[in-house]
Amino acid sequence: MATMAQKFLTGDEQKKITETVHEMELKTSGEIVVMVVSRSHSYPTAAITGTVLFALPLALIANMVLGPAIWIGSQNIWFFLALFSIFYITIHPFANRSNSLKRFFLDPLQVEEEVSEGAITSFFTEQLYKTEDENGILLYISVMEKKVWILGDCRINEKIDQSTWDTIISDLTRGIKENNKCEAICNAVREIGKILSSHFPIKENDKDELHNIIIR
Repeated sequence: MATMAQKFLTGDEQKKITETVHEMELKTSGEIVVMVVSRSHSYPTAAITGTVLFALPLALIANMVLGPAIWIGSQNIWFFLALFSIFYITIHPFANRSNSLKRFFLDPLQVEEEVSEGAITSFFTEQLYKTEDENGILLYISVMEKKVWILGDCRINEKIDQSTWDTIISDLTRGIKENNKCEAICNAVREIGKILSSHFPIKENDKDELHNIIIR
């Protein structure tokens, strides 16, 4: 079964983004990588919260209907707890697999932390720090959270403050939420390329050291 990241962009859209990255890298020695992941964290607390909110009313209703019918009564706390446990055990596996359900119960602060941590982890696991001129930059998109992060290597960070990327992040996030994701990503790549080209112009014998797009 295809993941959220694999469903996020069609083959033609991936090709267009790859071509846009290549186009911008003809103007800068900086290495631009677009990475799309299904989610940045499993968010078990969100699954637990969603499960409880479904299991609790179901257990209450079942207790009121079944309690009197089997001569236990609707006020029997042990019968209610048994019903709640049954519903919880039944619902939780589905809630834990449902990214759409989890999204309703996400903590915004946790989301920001997990997406930024996911970007940092991916930056190192994909070896963006190993470029010759230490000017690799990651455009990280986490699909479930509909969040974006931009992370540059040390030489980029020496010249360009993280706040410079905020407008690009905001525009891209809006484009994703408006389902204009391919064009929004291409626009973000173009803006990143323009900024990098002013600090890291293309060099003779420049080579493409990294993947242009990664789907995880």
